[in-house]
Amino acid sequence: MIEIRCVITGYVQGVAYRTYVQDAATALGVIGYVQNMRDGTVYVVAQGERDTLKDFVEYLNEGSLRAKVAGVAVEWGTRATNYEDFGIVHT
Repeated sequence: MIEIRCVITGYVQGVAYRTYVQDAATALGVIGYVQNMRDGTVYVVAQGERDTLKDFVEYLNEGSLRAKVAGVAVEWGTRATNYEDFGIVHT
């Protein structure tokens, strides 16, 4: 199992993007979390198998119905923390 850390830019807050990401992660069996950042971006940490994470990144690029994703920066790496499920961090 490996980990990705993603920063999503565009119109991605206030448009149900975090719920969309959580639903996609749950459907794919990906674990980690999604969080709105103060600068208007969305931050995602996800763990899973490489091919599954590649599929997940496609979902991140697509976005929820009202979202307008401008870009998804992905950093691949090893797991730093073990997660049990995929959650939404409320800040």
